[in-house]
Amino acid sequence: MRVAIAGAGNVGRSIARELLDNGHEVLLIEREPKALKKQTVPDAAWLLADACELDSLEEARLQDCTVVVAATGDDKVNLVVSLLAKTEYGVPRVVARINHPKNEWLFNESWGVDVAVSTPRLLSALVEEAVTVGDLVRLLSFRRGEANLVEVTLPDDAPIAGHRVGTITWPRDVALVAILRDTRVITPSPDDPLEAGDELMFLAAPDMEHELHDLIARGGR
Repeated sequence: MRVAIAGAGNVGRSIARELLDNGHEVLLIEREPKALKKQTVPDAAWLLADACELDSLEEARLQDCTVVVAATGDDKVNLVVSLLAKTEYGVPRVVARINHPKNEWLFNESWGVDVAVSTPRLLSALVEEAVTVGDLVRLLSFRRGEANLVEVTLPDDAPIAGHRVGTITWPRDVALVAILRDTRVITPSPDDPLEAGDELMFLAAPDMEHELHDLIARGGR
């Protein structure tokens, strides 16, 4: 797929390298000449332009992109890029970086954002995930579907430990998507048993997180 990334700082370049390694076509858009470090990501296409200008986005052929990533260090710029990508060019998937937590409420579908990634919130969630057992930790929010990626580590006394996935009635709008066990990543099937210490990854509607927590804590099957 073709991906355009607005902002060629450390974040933008890191994203570009990962996508290129996975076989995607990447265009980096940067308005500051001193940040145009083409040698750092030689396999990407580069465009010296202001991603907030329609002429620049025309030159970038944004209409041919499957995904646009607004990855600058300025939340105002990321919002404008997201809105233009969605409303003017109909880009199917827009991912935006949130730099300041106070601006998080703006990054939604009204501004063309499908997925908002808050660096401070993500770091906080990863810290919680490392030290928390038995509580849900929200890792990422998907705005269009109003779903969250949440993680929980099953404590030793979890009532659902020892039960098979298929025997558990999960709350509606909740899907178990992965089980992390030791060094393994398990795609859950109905016959897979849950074990104490498993890290469970769910996609869950926000209003179902409380029910999911109660199920894990009290085993309301």
